[in-house]
Amino acid sequence: MPIGLIALALGGFGIGLTEFGIVGLLPEISDDFGVSESVAGYLVSGYALSVAVGAVALTAAIARYDRKKVLLGLMVLFIAGNLISALAPDYAVLMIGRIVAALCHGAFFGVGAVVAADMVAPNKRAGAIALMFGGLTVANVLGVPLGTFLGQQLGWRSTFWAITIVGVVALAGIQLLVPQTAAPADTSLRSELGAFRRPQVWISLTVSILAFGGVIGGFTYIAFTLTKVSGFADHTVPWLLVLFGAGTFVGNFVGGKAADRSLRTSMITIMALLTAVLTLFALTADSKVMTIVSLVLMGSVGLSTAPGLQVRIMKYAPDAPTMASGANIAAFNVGNALGAWLGGLALDAGFGYVSPLRVGAGLTGLGLIVLLAASFVRGERTPGDPAGSVVDAAEPAGAAS
Repeated sequence: MPIGLIALALGGFGIGLTEFGIVGLLPEISDDFGVSESVAGYLVSGYALSVAVGAVALTAAIARYDRKKVLLGLMVLFIAGNLISALAPDYAVLMIGRIVAALCHGAFFGVGAVVAADMVAPNKRAGAIALMFGGLTVANVLGVPLGTFLGQQLGWRSTFWAITIVGVVALAGIQLLVPQTAAPADTSLRSELGAFRRPQVWISLTVSILAFGGVIGGFTYIAFTLTKVSGFADHTVPWLLVLFGAGTFVGNFVGGKAADRSLRTSMITIMALLTAVLTLFALTADSKVMTIVSLVLMGSVGLSTAPGLQVRIMKYAPDAPTMASGANIAAFNVGNALGAWLGGLALDAGFGYVSPLRVGAGLTGLGLIVLLAASFVRGERTPGDPAGSVVDAAEPAGAAS
């Protein structure tokens, strides 16, 4: 395993803390600033939309630069955003801090995915990307629950101070462990954007939006579901989030291995399972035992989609991997924002605290339909050298998946 992958995972860990660490603290932030539950949830959707903007705009701007220097610059932006959040005197400034931190997110994972894929053999790229995303899942397993616990004990601001420190450590790790890379040769914005002429690229983006919209749509308001429907005490929420995080950690690596074996089959299977899990959770949320089971399944199945979705879009855009990868990270976060927004609408409409889970199931079910329909879209033969493309070993480059 290239040691540079550890540095990328460390950066992913810090970013994962910022993205999801606030979920368990929404009740405290809501009370502190005197805003409603759905308005507090906009701190999640606002972050996600900013990630989407940064993933496309920043990735386009940095495509021709040395990737290590780009990653270092993005981590500096991340640290600044979390400092603003820690010092925020009101809701508006906290949102600004979230936006600043979010701008680096998409570009970091977009560039990082390309760097990770380039470190290993073509048939191991989904696994390498899964390892980079492993930092994100470790943040769910350990960082988010501990951040929630810290915020509940010392105030939610303490969590952002802790995340800032993690960002500084990640910055040092990237400087020390990621090898210097040459700027990509003959890269132009026009050639990068050319990938978006391919239907399969847009299909990948659509499935990413719906898959992550479904998971985050349910997860954003999970603290309210756990306490007001399942009947758990507030102080147990951080430890219940450990279960979700543990599921994401396992699911991320299992999803990577499955995608390396058969991209098409694994993605269809995972999307079908995810729809079933979200539906089950919505139907059984009043049972503590079933809630625990559903939390683990929701995390494991939900995050197992990430490596395959990232590989899928890179497969159809091997001549523009950085832009395609960044666009897919943007799609993940458009989905996050969509899911959080729709979940908030369902809450405001009075459909109850399990309604975000029902919304999530609907989104992932639609994603499954799109993925199945993609089998009827003729896949484009990927340009360039096939040996250098991210291609499912069990499928030819031109196959639709």
